[in-house]
Formats: sequence, C-alpha cells, structure tokens
Amino acid sequence: MFVDAWDPSYGASFEGDSSDGPASPSSAQVDTDVEVPAGQWAPIDVSSRVRCPDVVFLVDGVRRNDAGLWTAEEDGLSYAGLAASYAAGVVRCDLRNGVAELAGARVARGLFTASPSAEDLQAGSVRYEVHRVSGTGEASKLPAAVQAPLTALEIDISGAARDGGSDGADLLVVDGPLRNRRQLPRTIGYVKTQQKQYLPAALTAVVTSLRPTQRTPVFQLGTVWGGWSWYLRLPGASGAPWSGIVRIECSPDLTPAEAVELADLSSATLPRFASSSYKDPRAPQNLVPIAGLERRLRGMLGDARVLHRALAIATARTR
Repeated sequence: MFVDAWDPSYGASFEGDSSDGPASPSSAQVDTDVEVPAGQWAPIDVSSRVRCPDVVFLVDGVRRNDAGLWTAEEDGLSYAGLAASYAAGVVRCDLRNGVAELAGARVARGLFTASPSAEDLQAGSVRYEVHRVSGTGEASKLPAAVQAPLTALEIDISGAARDGGSDGADLLVVDGPLRNRRQLPRTIGYVKTQQKQYLPAALTAVVTSLRPTQRTPVFQLGTVWGGWSWYLRLPGASGAPWSGIVRIECSPDLTPAEAVELADLSSATLPRFASSSYKDPRAPQNLVPIAGLERRLRGMLGDARVLHRALAIATARTR
C-alpha cells in the first residue's frame, strides 16, 4: 500500500479505482512496434549521448468562469451565456545559465453563447468579446467552448516567445495534450493526469516498472489527433505503481526516428523540473516552472468578485 503524493483535493494523478492505474480502457488503436517490437519492451535509460537543449520553453494556460448569463431575445427565446477570463503564458528556462524568466503572458476575456443577438460586453474597464457557439448552446457545454480560444492564445504567445528568444534548437513543452498545437516545431505535449489505459496489460507492466528518469519505448496512438507517445517516470514519486508517471506526446507529422529523438530529449530534460511534495500538492508531475506560471496567470485574471459585480452592472444597463 502506498500514499499518493498528490493532494487528494486535486483528485488523483490517474483516474482509476486503485493504484493499478487508469481504469478506463481506450478504444484507440495503438501501434507498440514503433521503436522496438512489443515483445522486446523494457524500460529505457537516459543515454549519455543525449544533450539537453540550452533553452526550454514551457507554456500553460488558465481559465475561470466569471459569470453565467441569460439573454432575452425579441422572439421570447432565451440563451445561456458564459463570461470567462483566460490567460496564457510562457516561461523561458536558460539551462546553460540557470535562469528562468517569464517570456510572455496575455489575458483575454470572452462571452460564450449561441445567442444570435449577443454583442461584445463592456464591464467597467474590461471587455468580453462575444464568441458565438454552434448548436443550442446549453449552459453545461459552454465551459468547453473556452478551450479553443485559449489554445489559440497559447499558440500565439509560444510563437512570440520563440521569435524573441530562441536559439533554433530549443524545446517547447505544452502542459496538456498536444492536440491542434502539433504544427509547432520541437514541441512535446506533457500529460500529467492519466485517464485512459492505452497499453495492453503486458506492456503496462513496463510502465509501472519504470525507475525515475526512465521511459517506455515510443508507441503510436490512433486517436483523433493521433501522434507518437511514451511514458516517463519523474523523480520524487511515492513508490506507488503509477506515482510520478507522465505521458508525453509529439506530432504525428514527425518520423519515428524524430519521435524517438524527442523521447530521449524529454527523459534527459523534464526530470530536472520535477516538483517536490513539500512545495507542490501535485508533485512531482506539476513541473516547477509550470506551477509558478499558473500562479502568475491566475493573478493576472483579476479579482473574480469585482468582475462579477461589473458584469451585473453592465447587463443591468442593457435591459
């Protein structure tokens, strides 16, 4: 029996019924014969030939629901709306000089609704740009609509950060699945919460046998977004089978050899950013630069109570 290092208020680092790992099997087709044949799977150590990049960019985004709204249409219908704030930022880590700095951060706000009459909403000094959603716009589905503009903001700010401080051989780490950010060069998606069981039981045993800094061979996911993927165990885990396990992914547009190169690079680079349990309730998966960036971005969103009050005043004036 083991104690999970994660604070239980954040859920678990894997979504399962026990420490055996993710309980929900994925329906995706998986090719496990990419780097080595499935019968030869074994933990892979960091090669002494792998050199960490001098510069690593880590990007993350946060969002917050500021208020729920309802419209009153001329035909008597009413549509749900969601006023949300979201922000994205990039941390630039100069590994050669041991320096980390905020390379860029940006805040945006949106009014998400299916209402055909909704317009941008000015709430005090803050403007919520209308984002028209398709369908009937049920209130329960509106929070998911924030993800697309947040991802677009992350892509924009990542490109701007690289334009201003890239050496052409950097590594960009995206917190979360890569999805439609796969066009970004030298980029990996960092998935710290495991919700699906992608591998058969025999190969899952390789995942749980990983020692800190070891990774699995690369495999290919046949999901909607596709891509190459592998598992890595970070240092500082509690000893539970899935403790400290993260899944990394990269673009399906890369060749298998390029994916393996990124896998080696990730196992040499990411462990140095692993957090400690006495500092972070989601250690070791919540990387130190990402944790600091999240705190900074949430502060940039502003006071939720002030914004809620401003929205209430602004909507009262439109009646």
